[in-house]
Amino acid sequence: MAPLRCLVLLPALALALGPAAAEGSRRLPALEALGQAEELAEELWGAGLPGDLPELEPECRQLLADFAEGSAALTGCLGRSARPVRLCQACHRHYRHLLAQYGNIARAVGNSSESHNCAKSILTSDRLQIVVTLSDFFNETWEAANCPNCLKNNSEGLSNSTVEFLDLFNKSLTCFEHNLQGQTIHLSVNNYTEVCKNCNKTYKMLNDLYNNLQRTNRQGGESGHSAHLCIDVEDAMNITRKLWSRTFNCSVPCSDTVPVIAVSSFILFLPIVFYLSSFLHSKQKKRILILPKRIQSNASLVNIQEKYS
Repeated sequence: MAPLRCLVLLPALALALGPAAAEGSRRLPALEALGQAEELAEELWGAGLPGDLPELEPECRQLLADFAEGSAALTGCLGRSARPVRLCQACHRHYRHLLAQYGNIARAVGNSSESHNCAKSILTSDRLQIVVTLSDFFNETWEAANCPNCLKNNSEGLSNSTVEFLDLFNKSLTCFEHNLQGQTIHLSVNNYTEVCKNCNKTYKMLNDLYNNLQRTNRQGGESGHSAHLCIDVEDAMNITRKLWSRTFNCSVPCSDTVPVIAVSSFILFLPIVFYLSSFLHSKQKKRILILPKRIQSNASLVNIQEKYS
């Protein structure tokens, strides 16, 4: 404590000893000068100085410790859930708890009249503002992951649509695994017919549900946010689609193939029908050149003269 007090009381020592003390310290050995400074610092500290360093009140220190523990817990959860992405479903309780702890700090004031305001002492008393920086980082990460779109309005749990999607996702992976057991060694890279055949229904249901969630989310779904789907759902669907199309080389048969082909054929046939009907219903008239009577009589005379000449 003595070295700290010496550092704190250095301006007071300079004022108390003056230039003479500075000049004398050059002549005294280093250890002796340090000992005298420590003794004087102890005397001044014991007497009490108006510039004593403020200490956090016990309740404020407890709030800071709680926030530190909550930050460590949330950081660990985010790190463990980074791959495959399970941030929103695994860490929403830690995030909600940390928000409550930060709110306690922002609202807390010491009990006694001489107590320091906890919000001022913890949040804004220094340039770095570590607690504020940490809180902003967690909030930005949470919003960037679009986690509110996977949760209920009060963020107490996953939304019903998210639970349904994750259930179908797990069923799809289970189907993939079940149809690959004992067959992978005997299958070539592009021959996963059993997977494509037996898991087609489950995969199609998952893909349709994902598309419906996207459409619903653009209009504002259960969470009230009209942005992208949360990162958990997007990553799960990306994984499933890569397995289905690239690894297993499967394709989903379109149930609307016949209507699409019929409509396309009708549209392509319309120009032919148009030109054919125009040809049949239009009258192709030959142009007949009718000469005037005067020209006809003159032409006859010329022919007669040529005949008898």
